[in-house]
Amino acid sequence: MTEISFYHSLVRPLEWVLPKLLERTLENAERAVVMMSSVERLKALDAHLWTYDPASWLPHGMDPDDARADQPIWLTVVDENPNDARFLFLADYATSAHIADYDRVFDLFDGRDDAVVTAARQRWRDYRQAGHSLSYWRQDHRGRWSKAG
Repeated sequence: MTEISFYHSLVRPLEWVLPKLLERTLENAERAVVMMSSVERLKALDAHLWTYDPASWLPHGMDPDDARADQPIWLTVVDENPNDARFLFLADYATSAHIADYDRVFDLFDGRDDAVVTAARQRWRDYRQAGHSLSYWRQDHRGRWSKAG
């Protein structure tokens, strides 16, 4: 079964959390798909990943003309895996019907929005019922992560 980690963001936004996780993914020689539910947010994330830290570089693609199979990180609003990634990052209400096709799934959600938290709880129940291995990470008031379940 797939290992699914929930990241309950309380202080820092997705734009701070996701690049750090993607850096670790690439350090471990893994590929990733980042799936979001809106093209607008995806385009903003694309721009952010190129500029968020002058000392870092997160090579990625999202344009259909990019060499999709060669991209270490693929950004999409479609439930696809064109770069044969083993890691899937879901954010902004994005869901995948292909969770079991990945080794790891990172479910990132904003804990300051009650509707988002409610939806995350439902996904947790669904994934648990499907037999996936689950973990839960929560930010403290300083933005540090601790495993809570």
